[in-house]
Amino acid sequence: MMASLQTTSVLFSSLPKVNASLHIPIPPRVTPKLPTRKLQTQEFNGSLENRNSITTRIYEDLYSPADKSNGATIQLYAILEEVADRIEMHRNIGEQRNNWNTLLLNSINMITLTATAMAGVAAATNGDSTASLLAMKLSSTLLFSAATGMSLIINKLQPSQLAEEQRNATRLFKQLHTEIQTIIALRNPTQEDVKTSMEKVLALDKAYPLPLLGAMLDKFPAKYEPAVWWPSSESKRERSGIRNRSNGWSEDLEMELREVIEVVKKKDLEDYERLGNIALKVNKSLAIAGPLLSGIAAVGSSFVGNGSWAALVPLVAGSLASAVNSFEHGGQVGMVFEMYRNCGGFFTLLEETINATLDEKNMDKRENGEVFEMKVAMKLGRSVSELRRLASKSASRRIEGIAIDEFASKLF
Repeated sequence: MMASLQTTSVLFSSLPKVNASLHIPIPPRVTPKLPTRKLQTQEFNGSLENRNSITTRIYEDLYSPADKSNGATIQLYAILEEVADRIEMHRNIGEQRNNWNTLLLNSINMITLTATAMAGVAAATNGDSTASLLAMKLSSTLLFSAATGMSLIINKLQPSQLAEEQRNATRLFKQLHTEIQTIIALRNPTQEDVKTSMEKVLALDKAYPLPLLGAMLDKFPAKYEPAVWWPSSESKRERSGIRNRSNGWSEDLEMELREVIEVVKKKDLEDYERLGNIALKVNKSLAIAGPLLSGIAAVGSSFVGNGSWAALVPLVAGSLASAVNSFEHGGQVGMVFEMYRNCGGFFTLLEETINATLDEKNMDKRENGEVFEMKVAMKLGRSVSELRRLASKSASRRIEGIAIDEFASKLF
């Protein structure tokens, strides 16, 4: 046994040694790289540019490096913001004053009709009870007196006319807002553009004031006068980016525009002046008649019970007062008068603009003739061919000594 073990050990010792090892690959260490501050800034700027792409297209003058030093552009944008604020102010106040007209009219009519009914009941209960008769008379007199005071206030303020003023101001400020945007989009603004825009804003503020005390327009002027909402030198400062050798002007075009102005003066302006004076007289008469009738009813109601005629006076006067107030403020006669003033101002501005343009001898300083002709035609609700036909008709009628039977405007 021992001999076999020794023999085995000798055999194993005589064999060559084999060295084996197992190599497992170790993965390399991966260290995440954080984005640098420069990369983060670039990504942020890229997302900001994508987010504000629409704003950049609209207000490219503000974001353009070449125009950052253009102070006139920045000033025009500041004026643009103020104009937008005024649009909202006039719209809100116009709605408020329109509500005044409705609420005050309904309140006055309810008070007047209630007082009239109480005067009738007092006359019917004559002789039944002295205490009830006195209470009815006193209540009717107080209600008629309150209606008279409220009528004086509403007739002085003319809420329907105030609301129409705010509606016109809103429309004109919107027009100015678009005009300033067009200036910024079509050319590089100048300080002259800034000055002109500010003058237009101030002229509109003066033509359509917001306060009621001190600055309110006279609701009952001595005579009809068109509204004026533009600075006196506005028409001479109008410019255009379109230029050529004759700048689109010719003798025929100048004669055409002069004939159009003659039609505007002889037909449109005269007609609106006539209608404006009629509306002014009607409004004055109604403004006096309403409080006068309710005042007569207040005095007459205090004599109810002294005879049949005494009961008739408050009933008739109160009913007429309610009818007059309904016609004046329900029919919005003050608004109609303001509408005529605004239309007259529109034609006056058109006349001054055309005259100032034609008086400019330097063709390059005028607005392009073809564009100007198109603008005049659009303002009058006509096509260019219709405007030329109107001028030709006016010239032929004037030579024959016959007054033209056609208005220049088809809009109003």
